[in-house]
Amino acid sequence: HVAHVHDSHDDGEQHGQHDEAHARGQADGHGGARYGSAGFGEAAHAAAQSPAPAELLLSNRTPEKAQALAQQLGATVSDNETIAQTCDYIFLGVKPQMMADLLARLRPILSRRQEGFVLVSMAAGLTLQRLGEMAGLSCPILRIMPNTACAVGAGLTLYVPSPEVTEEQLSAFLTLMSASGRLEPLEEHLIDAGSAVAGCGGAFVSLFLEALADGAVTCGLPRDKARRYAAQMVLGTAQLALQSDQHTATMKDAVCSPGGTTIAGVRALERGGFRSAAMEAVIAAYEKTLALKS
Repeated sequence: HVAHVHDSHDDGEQHGQHDEAHARGQADGHGGARYGSAGFGEAAHAAAQSPAPAELLLSNRTPEKAQALAQQLGATVSDNETIAQTCDYIFLGVKPQMMADLLARLRPILSRRQEGFVLVSMAAGLTLQRLGEMAGLSCPILRIMPNTACAVGAGLTLYVPSPEVTEEQLSAFLTLMSASGRLEPLEEHLIDAGSAVAGCGGAFVSLFLEALADGAVTCGLPRDKARRYAAQMVLGTAQLALQSDQHTATMKDAVCSPGGTTIAGVRALERGGFRSAAMEAVIAAYEKTLALKS
């Protein structure tokens, strides 16, 4: 069972739907771990692509949103209570400022459970220790930071488990998320810095792509071609950076012929403070994450 829970107050009429779905899952031979999450996010898309046999449950305070995403992902609409009662993995995909309230409402249900479960948080700035304090329980917790590219199997998910997470629990989780892209363990004190690049960086690159396309359109290229060319160029350059041992400076130099067009463009970027702007964007995102902890 994979369940995705959102902070929801509209939970009354959905228990029967879950019971039926659970019965279907058993009949279809779903023997994997049961997963649940609070809040929509990248993890839901990743779970939907999982190679492991599982059923994805979704909950949202807005039933229409839950139903729409459920249809998109082939999931089942559920509710927070059912997910907290039955799932082995409970994704907490709400905003940091909503986490304490959500966990306070789930605590009575979780405290009565006899079988083990793992809480999985995607909230920026909330440490494993803080999450444990909010939960008010001694239980395994996984802190993860996925990015939007998980939806197309090309994402990066940073993760750190609490000491209570067993090897078996971690292995099952990594199997669930394997179709989302790369999964990389990272020491917790580096998670915020890693997320500023791997998570927030997607927005920075999208802005860069948009600017590249705008420049090409200004030069006369049709918009659809400009967007496609820019995206493919960034994709290919990223693959080259990952698959080769070349430093990015070497990759840049390889394209810049003496007195050529590319070095003229690089000069324009340097004149506009491109490097500094990119660095400051990452640092600003990191500092905002730190501010969320206070």
